[in-house]
Amino acid sequence: MIELPIQRLRKNAVVPEHAYAGDAGLDLSACERVELRPGERALVGTGLAVAIPEGYAGFVQPRSGLAARHGLTVVNSPGLVDSGYRGELRVVLLNTDATEPFLVEPGMRIAQLVVLPIPEVEFVEVEELPSSERGVRGFGSSAS
Repeated sequence: MIELPIQRLRKNAVVPEHAYAGDAGLDLSACERVELRPGERALVGTGLAVAIPEGYAGFVQPRSGLAARHGLTVVNSPGLVDSGYRGELRVVLLNTDATEPFLVEPGMRIAQLVVLPIPEVEFVEVEELPSSERGVRGFGSSAS
């Protein structure tokens, strides 16, 4: 288990919790009221900042219930929160519903934060890459 320092930047910010024991995601809640018309996107603040430990990164992802019931998603899913970032966690929401607006209210759970270990990577330039079964086949290469 890792400790994740969290700071309320606004009084009405909701400190995230796991909905159930063993859940991977921590629910992030809106700290402001925003109306999203059909096809509209908005940057919604959570009123929180975190200090993700070095060697880890945070990934902001949509909530499946909001996506299934209302067509609400996170545009840059998953949104990346680097370990050095100390600003407010904000979520880029998109209303994909063709006809219905969606109202985000303060305290509403709008996304999830998943914190995962990230290995350090060092690029090594080579003349040729080792072969693999897939090779250069791209999108749709495994379709039957």
